[in-house]
Amino acid sequence: QEELVESGGASVQAGGSLRLSCAATGFNVRDYCMGWFRQAPGEERETVAVIADHGATNYPRSTSDRFTISKDIPKNTLYLQMNSLVPEDTAMYFCARKRKTGGACSRAASIFGLWGHGTQVTVSS
Repeated sequence: QEELVESGGASVQAGGSLRLSCAATGFNVRDYCMGWFRQAPGEERETVAVIADHGATNYPRSTSDRFTISKDIPKNTLYLQMNSLVPEDTAMYFCARKRKTGGACSRAASIFGLWGHGTQVTVSS
């Protein structure tokens, strides 16, 4: 069974760092475009970072200088290193896998078909 399970969310103070993990089962992360997304209460879902099967990464302007997405192939795990956190980063964070292998790895959430249940990140000022 294919599954994604996030962990690592916590409450931190502004300026702090966190590393989120997303353990994958039932498929190999190396074969897929993978991504991190977040959603705050009352807000739309936002793409945080994506990483292609070949390792190329893509970030929106809001996270490009503070967040790093990576894959650990032997551990079959996706990571999100978050530095210099600000209160606006407070949200539920989700990892996701593109519906199919191959093709473009864009930041559009619609191309992702397997989602985890999320991990909460809270940043206080």
